[in-house]
Amino acid sequence: MFGFDKMFDFNRDGKLDSWERAAQFQFMDEMMKDDEKSIFDDDDEIDTFADAGLDYDELEFMDPDERREVLEDAGLDMAKEDPYRVGTAIGSGVGSLQAIEREYTKLVEKGPGRVNPIFVPLMISNMACGNVSIQFGLQGKTINDVTACATGTNSIGEAFRSIQYGEADVMVTGGTEGSVCPTAIAGFAALTALSSVDDPTKCSLPFDKNRSGFVLGEGAGVVVLEELEHAKARGAKIYAEVVGYGCSADAYHITSPLEDGAGAARAMTNAMDDAGVKPEEITYINAHGTGTHHNDLFETRAIKLAFGDHAKDIRINSTKSMIGHLLGAAGAVEFITCVKEIEEGYIHRTVGYETPDEEMDLNYCKDAYEEEVPYALSNSLGFGGHNASILIRRYEA
Repeated sequence: MFGFDKMFDFNRDGKLDSWERAAQFQFMDEMMKDDEKSIFDDDDEIDTFADAGLDYDELEFMDPDERREVLEDAGLDMAKEDPYRVGTAIGSGVGSLQAIEREYTKLVEKGPGRVNPIFVPLMISNMACGNVSIQFGLQGKTINDVTACATGTNSIGEAFRSIQYGEADVMVTGGTEGSVCPTAIAGFAALTALSSVDDPTKCSLPFDKNRSGFVLGEGAGVVVLEELEHAKARGAKIYAEVVGYGCSADAYHITSPLEDGAGAARAMTNAMDDAGVKPEEITYINAHGTGTHHNDLFETRAIKLAFGDHAKDIRINSTKSMIGHLLGAAGAVEFITCVKEIEEGYIHRTVGYETPDEEMDLNYCKDAYEEEVPYALSNSLGFGGHNASILIRRYEA
């Protein structure tokens, strides 16, 4: 059972990324209680608002009702739930590079006394998960998986496992990332992972022969996973079912997938085995599909290895062709894409795909399809050899 969220859209000026804002504004709210605004008036003290580029008097804090969008969409009333049975699994692939950049600059230019006192909470990646737990009183299992670009999928998969194992009835889960900043751009550019094309209509071309790398994106996706009988008992709207989850490690290279695709293939077959689903039953895959030479070629090999001759009958698309690569949030947003495609009977095209590559001869959805989608398999592959696949099924009441 799923609810959809804009939890991290704080409508600010973009100078802080998602979990930074959650931590910093909560901290500022506490500091401002009982008219303690004077703590920021001394120029010799660290001015949290100025550090953030904000004027407190002009801030329009997010309406509390908007913060609850995911829980409201799920119809989840925490007053009626055991909070220790409602957990959180929200991950970020890299944490806050902005906080590191900003505070290191202050350290070098102004000395250690000018470093933000909550620099560490602003930086560490588990604060997205922690702040959601704090905000909504979710006192169950709270975990932060960090598996680079597989983070979102692993977070949802581990939430699924937690419910299967009986550790929770409900898990609020997904991924968030806001890492468009000089350090990230420079780092990925040095790896030659970023697109080298200036034309915005040609810069993100997953599976295309003319692909040259990915476009770095930002975003967040959060869903509510719930044990089926628990959801039915309270009359929840059920969008789809998670039925399988599989992982593997390439144990090969820090950035490149296994060249024969065996690691990613094993994650897919593990997910299908977990669900008791035969390869021939899968008709749609939401691929990791970054637009880099290695990923798209080796993921194609992985799909062929996992599905054999049936691979040619599968619709394969890349959501990154439209939104870029969201790193730790990618798998979560793509998971939501799969759910919506199942719900609407629509498989989106891989935007920009035109020119087939010689070895990459599968159906990469040059065009969209309007058809029933009984299953959706979503893949995420992360630096370090992390492979994760999650299998979603159309819900039949």
